[in-house]
Amino acid sequence: MRPVGPILTAELFPVIRRQLLSLLEGLREDEWLLPTAAPKWNVKDVALHILGGDIGNLSRRRDGHSAGKPEPGWAGLVGFVNQLNESWVAAAQRMSSRVLCDLTEHVGKQADAYFMSLDPLVVGGPVSWAGDEPQPQWLDVAREYTERWHHQQQIRDATHRPGLYETRVFAPVLDTFVRALPHAFRDIDASQGTTVEITLTGEGGGHWVLRRTAGKWELLSGSNAAADAHVSIRGEDAWKIFTRGLRGEAARRRATIRGDQLLGARVVETVAVIA
Repeated sequence: MRPVGPILTAELFPVIRRQLLSLLEGLREDEWLLPTAAPKWNVKDVALHILGGDIGNLSRRRDGHSAGKPEPGWAGLVGFVNQLNESWVAAAQRMSSRVLCDLTEHVGKQADAYFMSLDPLVVGGPVSWAGDEPQPQWLDVAREYTERWHHQQQIRDATHRPGLYETRVFAPVLDTFVRALPHAFRDIDASQGTTVEITLTGEGGGHWVLRRTAGKWELLSGSNAAADAHVSIRGEDAWKIFTRGLRGEAARRRATIRGDQLLGARVVETVAVIA
């Protein structure tokens, strides 16, 4: 076991951007209206959300524009983000699919260039699902990468297109999502040295260990055959669990848990998205 390291995803933004544009430009008009795993959103809505994320990041981060501030606390943040998302998708319905594709390419190039321009090792702000403390900028950029990956994958699932499961583009998604685990376990009081092994199988998967230290949980890379709990999930199911695409008993059925069932259950309850 060893400490987890940085996840450097900036160079992958243009890679999945090209795949997104190829996907959207190949959709039939009826496919834009197909439902997706995102509640209440069809394919066009999800594509609009991806575009809105690029516009919002350029406006807020690059240009210093403020769209308001959330109320304090997690509930305030979730409500604020949901309101921004819903108002944008509703207002953008007047766009045609052609205009949407054109803007996704034009704005997306700027967004990708912006993320690639950032120093990944400087300390930035918090990543809400990883905790309240400041995080290195690479984690925030990796979070943005997972947003673009998982929403594109929702479109691919809805339209029965091949998934983005090549190791190069998928492994950083899973590696980012498991960084939510220490925060998700923060209220589980276990004895020092308690460990949970997490194995995500298939393309892009890996092994991680959560270990209880003095007053907190830490995430390590590697395996521990003597762990108190062992959780194994297919990578193609794990990303859906972390993004609320699978919850409750449906999520539990996709996981194999050995050892401490309470610790194992917390893994499949972990969320690595805001809304």
